[in-house]
Amino acid sequence: MNENSNINTTRHSIAHVLMQALERLYEATPGVGPAIEDGFYHDFKADSQITIDNLGKIEKEMRKIIAEKLEITKTTLPIKDGIKLLEEKKYALTQELANGLKEKGELEISFYTQGEFVNMCLGPHLGNTAQINPEAFKLTKVAGAYWKGSEKNEMLQRIYGVAFDTKEELEEYLERLKDAEQRDHRVVAEKQDLFMISEQVGKGLPIWLPNGAFIRKKLEEYMYNLELENGYSYVYTPVLTHKNLYEKSGHLAHYGDDMYSPMDIEGEEYYLKPMNCPHHHMIYKHKPISYRDLPLRLADFGLIHRFERSGVLTGLIRARCFSQNDAHIYCQKSDLKKEMISVLGLFKQVYSDFNIEDFWYRLSLPDFNDHEKYGDIQDKEMWNEAAAEARGALQEFGAKFVEGEGEAAFYGPKIDVQTRNVLGKEDTIATIQVDFYSPKKFNLTFTNKNGEKEHPVIIHRAIMGSFDRFFAYLTEKTTGAFPIWLCPTQVKIVPVGESHVNYSNELAKELKSNNIRVAVDGSSETVGNKIRKAVNEKVPYMLVVGDKEIGSDSLVVRDRGSRDTREISQVDFIKEIEEKVKNKE
Repeated sequence: MNENSNINTTRHSIAHVLMQALERLYEATPGVGPAIEDGFYHDFKADSQITIDNLGKIEKEMRKIIAEKLEITKTTLPIKDGIKLLEEKKYALTQELANGLKEKGELEISFYTQGEFVNMCLGPHLGNTAQINPEAFKLTKVAGAYWKGSEKNEMLQRIYGVAFDTKEELEEYLERLKDAEQRDHRVVAEKQDLFMISEQVGKGLPIWLPNGAFIRKKLEEYMYNLELENGYSYVYTPVLTHKNLYEKSGHLAHYGDDMYSPMDIEGEEYYLKPMNCPHHHMIYKHKPISYRDLPLRLADFGLIHRFERSGVLTGLIRARCFSQNDAHIYCQKSDLKKEMISVLGLFKQVYSDFNIEDFWYRLSLPDFNDHEKYGDIQDKEMWNEAAAEARGALQEFGAKFVEGEGEAAFYGPKIDVQTRNVLGKEDTIATIQVDFYSPKKFNLTFTNKNGEKEHPVIIHRAIMGSFDRFFAYLTEKTTGAFPIWLCPTQVKIVPVGESHVNYSNELAKELKSNNIRVAVDGSSETVGNKIRKAVNEKVPYMLVVGDKEIGSDSLVVRDRGSRDTREISQVDFIKEIEEKVKNKE
């Protein structure tokens, strides 16, 4: 979390107040309850199933606890005595954590007490419940959560809340939340028929509907043409792959938990593809490569599958299958910085075309003290060299960037493109990764000018990240008001009555002959309903056709986002659309 420790201490204390209220009201027993960004949550077990309708009652009890001005005190006990206390309170989940600490050799554990409520906790906490502003927090959501985050464990209940120092900050956040709910790409998708997720097909497996599929195809065509212009070659790779490839690449060791279970095919194990890079390495390796063949830039829109836990699935933002705007650049070490600068230039061009301005770069570095993630790194000098090249590329390109320790991939440092979502939280939407590791792992070589074998350097890059996630990001940023060149329907013609339908169809035919995407609402609904429908669909232009418009050279146009209409000649209207499409307005 990026916020100051004082508010985090407050949020952590409110989590305890929440648990105390749940214990009083439902005889619940606690799991864990940390402070998180913007708020807190608490996991618990209870015989009663808590729903969102219960949150008001729980909040009322929490405010009662705050008003009781209970002193919050810390006690440290020998671990044996602490476990005994938890056993007496029948806090089985917390006792399990304490037993784990004992096995690790911990000698003491700390408890925090407020009134009758006591539980094991590292803290810190406020000194008194009265220090909590009763008007500056709100419970927001009820969810399920596996104990310790593993689906192998039992399912607990979880309540989320938000908390701030002042009522004004809370109200401002709730207003942002309300706006975010309207912008949520899943909400917009339902209104505009963009994509769907069917439980019968499976969680996290999106189905693209015609409107969404059209926009996605446009995104793919845009990147395809741009990358061809920049020296990329396109390949296709299979969605199913033998276990040996992922053992070789290190993905089974590092990402095995995020991959689907293997399939037995004729006695051998195969996996659904979680990423394209090992396949591209095999393409590189299938014939001898000279320094004259480099840089080799391989691009792939292949479908990949990753096992995302059901609790984190979020429409297209976190899905179980998606297509990356993926490419791998194989180059000489002497060309590394130049190639990275070229990729940064692509980022700049693409984001300019999509009118994306609120982004920045993060140089993601390893944390060599994190032995679980980076414990098998042998050549720290190689990592530092890769990081220096990435830093130099950013500096030479003139990009503003921050550095993030512990954010690197397992095979090398990377440059992440960061932005903020509709709630103001930081997200990564694309990445450039430097890889000195895989060429040695796969024994990828080229013949240099001296006739000697040498390892290339690999740049992994995804300008749009995944098309799915970029689509979701674009949907939320525009609230579904896509730029006209992306819209499946650019013009909606609304006949006032049945007598105006034939002329509307003739007008549509004329506009279509100029490559304008047009739909006629020839339904028997009232003109008011037709207009409201077109407004909800966020169509860029609406043409209302009545008696006056039949046979006229002028069109009555209602622009997206406006209640007013304007008159324009048909010729000028066509030119206006062509110009906007050409300039990607």
